[in-house]
Parts: sequence; C-alpha cells; structure tokens
Amino acid sequence: MIIFVKNKETLVIEDFTFKCSIGKKGFSKNKFEGDKKTPIGSFQISNLYYRKDKIQKPETKLRCIPIKKSMGWCNDPKDSKNYNKLIKKNKNIKHEILYRKDYKYDLFIPINYNTKKIVPGRGSAIFIHLTKNYKSTAGCIALSKKDFLIMLKLIDKKTIIKIY
Repeated sequence: MIIFVKNKETLVIEDFTFKCSIGKKGFSKNKFEGDKKTPIGSFQISNLYYRKDKIQKPETKLRCIPIKKSMGWCNDPKDSKNYNKLIKKNKNIKHEILYRKDYKYDLFIPINYNTKKIVPGRGSAIFIHLTKNYKSTAGCIALSKKDFLIMLKLIDKKTIIKIY
C-alpha cells in the first residue's frame, strides 16, 4: 500500500482522494528543523498514537499506542541522543507536546523521516495528524478526522508514504 501526497492539498490511497494540508512553506528535499516544510521522498510510517480519553481505539492494522500526558517528541537538535524520538517529557529537553489541549494529535502517525541515521537539525516530529480547517502545518501532513479514519482502514505497517 502506498500513500501519495501529490501536491499541497491532495493525498491519494488507491481509489481514495483526500484533501490534506502540508507545511506552510511547501515541500523540501533539504529539510531542516523549524523550516515549516514537508520533506520530499518515500518513507515508511510508524505506529498510530491516539488519545483514548477522546477517541476509542480505531479500526486499523497499525499498532495502536495510547498517548499519555508524560509523552513528548524531542525536537532539540542539541540533544543528539533523543532527537526525533518519542521521549518522556522533561523540562530540560525541548520537545513537541503530544497530549495537547486541541484536537490535532488526537490521532497521529509518525512518518519515518530522519529516523534511521538520525541527523540532529534535519527535521523531527513529521506526523500525519488531524485538521479541521486545512491550515498549513509546521511540516506535517494533516487530514480531517473522517478521512484519517478511512485511511487507517486501508493502511498497514508496510505502507509507504511518497511525498513529491
């Protein structure tokens, strides 16, 4: 299964075409932390993270991980040990908060960008997450909740996302 992100507002899986949003400054082959760009390339996807206090466990073949208040995603290029990894929140480590007050991370899937041989500063926390208004993201790909739930039924752990 392949997820195609064809342009700044279209995500395609098999016969399904979904409206999406991407990074505020478009796509980039040369991504770096904080550039507000979505990385170009083919990437594996990770597990599904979800807020079990807001959404019941969705129907999917992906491994489902409930989001806890203690979870963060390190986006600190100075922390080469934890950069672009799920962490336990720590006030001394710069991180993305995963247990948010808004809805955006009620469901999210990390895109395995900069995860094999991690290069601090080359971009972190690139997710497929939720949107209600399709406003540009900080580099992630965002879908409506309805479309995200459909996508979850189609994909599995072998799914690749192609962004171009």
